[in-house]
Amino acid sequence: MKSFCRGLRADVSMEAAKCALCPDLKVLHSFVCTERLKAAKALVDEAVKMHKIFSVQGSYPVIRAALRARGWVEQCKNCSKKQNCQCCHKSRARLNDAGNSYDEDGEKEQDLDRLHDIMSCLVKKEMVYFYWTNCRGAVNANSLHKEQMTNHFANTSSFTTKVGLCMSLRNLHWFDSTDPDSFFPRCYVLGAHEKQDFIDDFRRTACTSLLKYIVERHQGDVKGKTISNMRKPKKQQSRPLVLSQMIKNVLKVCQQFVDSLEHRDIDIDSETPLTQEEWTEFIDIYYLVVHDGAEIEISDDFVTCCKAMLHRLQEVSPQLDIDGIHNIWIVKPAAKSRGRDIKCSKRLDKILRLVDSRPAYFKSKWVVQKYLERPLLVHGTKFDVRQWFLVTDWNHLTVWFYKKCYLRFSTQPFSLDTLDSSVHLCNNSIQKHLRPSQQRHRDIPAYNMWSDKQFRTFLCSQSQEAQWETVAVQGMKRTVIQAAQTAQDKMDSRKNTFELYGADFMFGHDLHPWLLEINASPDMAPSTPVTAHLCAAVQEDTLKVVLDWRVDHTANTGDFELIYKQAAVKVPQYLGSNLLVKGCAIKSPCPLPALRSSNCSTPKHQNPIRKNPAAENVKHLPNVPLKSAETPLKNSSSEVLQLPPPPFHPGSLMPTEPLTDHQPLTVNKCVHLPLSHRSVVLYSKSAEDKQQDLSTPLEITAPEQSRQAATSPIKIFQ
Repeated sequence: MKSFCRGLRADVSMEAAKCALCPDLKVLHSFVCTERLKAAKALVDEAVKMHKIFSVQGSYPVIRAALRARGWVEQCKNCSKKQNCQCCHKSRARLNDAGNSYDEDGEKEQDLDRLHDIMSCLVKKEMVYFYWTNCRGAVNANSLHKEQMTNHFANTSSFTTKVGLCMSLRNLHWFDSTDPDSFFPRCYVLGAHEKQDFIDDFRRTACTSLLKYIVERHQGDVKGKTISNMRKPKKQQSRPLVLSQMIKNVLKVCQQFVDSLEHRDIDIDSETPLTQEEWTEFIDIYYLVVHDGAEIEISDDFVTCCKAMLHRLQEVSPQLDIDGIHNIWIVKPAAKSRGRDIKCSKRLDKILRLVDSRPAYFKSKWVVQKYLERPLLVHGTKFDVRQWFLVTDWNHLTVWFYKKCYLRFSTQPFSLDTLDSSVHLCNNSIQKHLRPSQQRHRDIPAYNMWSDKQFRTFLCSQSQEAQWETVAVQGMKRTVIQAAQTAQDKMDSRKNTFELYGADFMFGHDLHPWLLEINASPDMAPSTPVTAHLCAAVQEDTLKVVLDWRVDHTANTGDFELIYKQAAVKVPQYLGSNLLVKGCAIKSPCPLPALRSSNCSTPKHQNPIRKNPAAENVKHLPNVPLKSAETPLKNSSSEVLQLPPPPFHPGSLMPTEPLTDHQPLTVNKCVHLPLSHRSVVLYSKSAEDKQQDLSTPLEITAPEQSRQAATSPIKIFQ
C-alpha cells in the first residue's frame, strides 16, 4: 500500500491518495494510472454536484451497472462483507418471496483497477440520493430527506401480506362495482371473528359440489375431464345410498344462498336448514360419496332439480366453475413467503385442527382460501404466472404494468388424488429441490419455467391466442389496479418513493386471471434462463421509469406501461382569510301576549307560568288613562279594543295584516308596542306623529262574523 502511494504523481489529488490509504479498502492488485484517477475524481465531483450518489444493499449487479452508466457513484456501506451477507439473508428470509438469491461471492464485477472502490471512498461522507435495498427495513424512511429516493414504501402489509390483501379487497365496493369474488378466490382469516364464516362456506360449497357431482355422474362423464380424479369405492357396498332427503336439504341450502346474494332475504326470518347434527351427518356422507366414490341412487327428477339450481347459482356465483367437486382449501400463513407452511386439505376437521393446534395469538395469522380445482393446464401440468407491476406514487395513485411475465410449473402432473406440494405449489423455491416427473410432458423444461412468448405459442396451438390480450392481460391489469385502490388509504404516500411488486396469477379454462397474492421484493436472481433475461430487463426498465421518465416524460420506459394515474384533487385557492363556521341550536320563538277585548276575562292557567329572565328586566308601560270617551266610535256595532300609546322605538316593520286564527282584522291605526323580548316595532314615525298618536286610541274593527267569537282571544303571531 505504501509503495503504491509513493508511486502516485503529484497532480493526483490528496483525497484520492487518502482513499488509497483508507483501511476499509483491500490491497490494490493492480496499478491505477494517473489519467484514470483524474477521470474518477472528475466523475465524483460531477456526481456530487448533480446529487447522483446511490447505495445498493444486496446483490443487484444490474442496478449497479445501470446507475453507473448514468453517471451515478455508489457509496458503499461501512459494514464488513460478512455482516452485509448476514443482514441480507435475514432480510430475505423475512420479507422476500425468493429463497434462491445468489450470494455476494457470485457477483464478481469487472473492476480490475478498483476505481469504483476509490470513488466510493471519496463520497463516503456525501448524502445518498438513491437507495435500492432488498427489504424495506434497511432504510429508515422517517429519517430521509424529501429529495432522497428509495425503492420501498414504509408500510405495505395491507397489500403484500395474505391477510392484508384478503381484508383490503373487501372494500372494493367503495372504488368499483366489480365483485372481488370474480378475480380473488374466497378467503377467510381463521380467527375468532371469521372462523364460523369459513365453516358456513365449507358446508355450502359441499352442497354445490354434491349437486355438480350428481349432474356430472348422471351425464356419464365420470371418466371424462371433469371428474377424472374421482376415486373408486374403497370397499364394496351392499346397496347404493338413497339421497332423496339429503338432496332436498341441499336444494334448500342453495336456495337460501341464492336469496341472500339477490338480497331477497332482508325481510324474511330465514330458518337454519340443518342443525349441527344434521350438518355433521351430511358432511360425512359427502366425504363418502365424493371422496370415496360410494354408489348413490338418484331419480331423474332430482337430477333435473340439481341442474336448475346449478344454473341459478351460475348466475350469482362467479367461482362456481373453479370450485370443482372436492371442496379443497389451501391454508396459508398470513405473512410468510416462498410457499412455507402452506397446506392443502379437503376435510373440515383437519383444517380446523391445524389452526386450533396453534397458540391463540397465531390463530389470526392464518388464512384459508378456496383452491382452484379446475385451472388451465399446460400439457396436464399446473402453473402460475409471475406478473410485475410498479407503483411510483400512492397519492395520487400511479401504477405501471410490465408487458412481459413468466410461467412457473410444478414438477408433477396435475391430480387431485394427492394434495402434495409438488403437484399444487408452483413456487420455484419449492420446485427447484424436486425432480421432474417422468410422466410430465417433454415440452416443459427441467427448470420449470416458460416465458410469456412460449406461452402464447402454446395458446396459438390451442386456438386461444386472441384471448391472451383481450382476457388474460386486460384482466390482470384491471385486478392490479383494483387491488392497489383498496390498499391506497393504508399506504405511506411519501414522495420520491417507488416499489416493484410481483403478483401471482392462475388462469381458468377461459383464461380468466385469478389473483393469488402480491409479493414485495420479488426475486430477481437469474436462477433459470428465463429469469436471467426477464429479471435483468425489468430492473433496467424500472430505472427508466423512476429516473429517466421522471425528468422527461418522453423518455423510453422499456416494457413498462402506465395503466393508471389517479386524477389530482383540485385544492381551493387560499385567500388569506380565516373562515370559521359556527353552529347554534334553533330556539323556538316566544309567542306574543294575546290581545283581548274589554269584555273578555283572562283564562285561568292550569299550569304555573314560567318566568322568563329576560322579561324581568323589561320596563312596563306607565298607566296612562285612556281617552275613549273623547273619541266617538266609527262603527257602533264593532268591538273596540283600546290600548295605551307606547313610547316610540325604531325597528323593523310588521306586516299590515296580522295573522289571526280564522278571521281577518282591520287595523285603523298604527300600533306602537314597547320594544322588549316579546315586542315587534310595527312602524317608524317622526316626533310630530308620535305626539299626535298619544291622544289617538287604537281601533281594531272586527267583521260581523267575529263578534260571535268575542269571547275568544285575538292572537297576533310574531
